[in-house]
Amino acid sequence: MTTQQLLSQSLEQVVERMGDPAPLVYQRLFERSPELLPMFVGDDRGSVRAEMFLRAIDTLTDLAGERHYAAGMIASEWSNHHMNGVTTGQFESFFEIIVEVCQQALGADWTPEIDAAWRGTLARVTDVTARASAGG
Repeated sequence: MTTQQLLSQSLEQVVERMGDPAPLVYQRLFERSPELLPMFVGDDRGSVRAEMFLRAIDTLTDLAGERHYAAGMIASEWSNHHMNGVTTGQFESFFEIIVEVCQQALGADWTPEIDAAWRGTLARVTDVTARASAGG
């Protein structure tokens, strides 16, 4: 099974078990970085958070597969977030929390292969943000 297939399959299992993982991802993000919460003060219905979460999932899936647009999307969003005061660590933390929530949802079904697929994809995110922060 490819890395992209492992991510997609594990995400499907997560949704089957817990429904939409986005609220838990944001809850943890705001617990760890409460200074980010004011950025979402106008997002009463959660539509901005939902859109950001879906874009992140699509981007991670592309990054794990054919990589048609993921690197450009991550670099662009890192720049946008950075201009709004989000640190690189906070930006990368969002992706790490997604993985953490998925791992906890799957519990014993989180296999070494799934872990390697997600960790490898996170490493690619870090590589992209490192290049973006270095100006290249």
